[in-house]
Amino acid sequence: MPTWLIVVIVVVAVAVLGAVIWLVTQEMQRKRLQQRFGPEYDRTVEESDNPRAAQRELAERERRHKELDIRPLSASVRERYAREWAQVQEKFVDEPSTAVAEADHLLVALMGERGYPTEGYEQQVADLSVRHAKTLENYRAAHTTQQKSDGASTEDLRDAMVRYRTVFEDLLTDGADDDRQHDHHDRRNGHDRNGHDRDHAGRGEAEARDDDRLEVHETPETGHQEHQASAQPRTEWNGGR
Repeated sequence: MPTWLIVVIVVVAVAVLGAVIWLVTQEMQRKRLQQRFGPEYDRTVEESDNPRAAQRELAERERRHKELDIRPLSASVRERYAREWAQVQEKFVDEPSTAVAEADHLLVALMGERGYPTEGYEQQVADLSVRHAKTLENYRAAHTTQQKSDGASTEDLRDAMVRYRTVFEDLLTDGADDDRQHDHHDRRNGHDRNGHDRDHAGRGEAEARDDDRLEVHETPETGHQEHQASAQPRTEWNGGR
């Protein structure tokens, strides 16, 4: 066999191997992004003329997210935000439009508390999509209703509050388990030295967190899950009906 033919065969084989590796890598990237972003992946691809461009956009979101200082909330801060939400929720009974606007503002404040930039809605959505893709569509729908709140019906506003609550709870509790595990590890290693008083205080804090824990109720009118603070009567959330 001539030398030149051997060279051609080798070059072709290397090219084919390179193409196979590239295709496998792209497929693995697609599956990884699809698994991480879920419905947000499909949405981004549908809105883009080029699926590769959509994947590059999602990968860029991941890169930006890694540079953010996202941090879990302390128990006391979580409780404070839960109380603030309960106050907004109470206002819905008499002032639904105002309550929805305040829910939007409180959610943005919570984003900032977690370490997310809050310079604009579109960037908020992009940043949240990396870690909170499962509840992101709720934020989009609620924000759309809030923007036209003057012309929205009470049921639309109520649906927006349900959706805001879903995103709010997701942001509020994300990372909380890791924080509690860290506290538990410290206690087991003797970092708290007050014996019985320490245990009693720990139980008191746990009970306080339980009081503010969010329960899930099914909303008959909308079919969405309604997230209600356990301290709030269900009749108040239903607009007094």
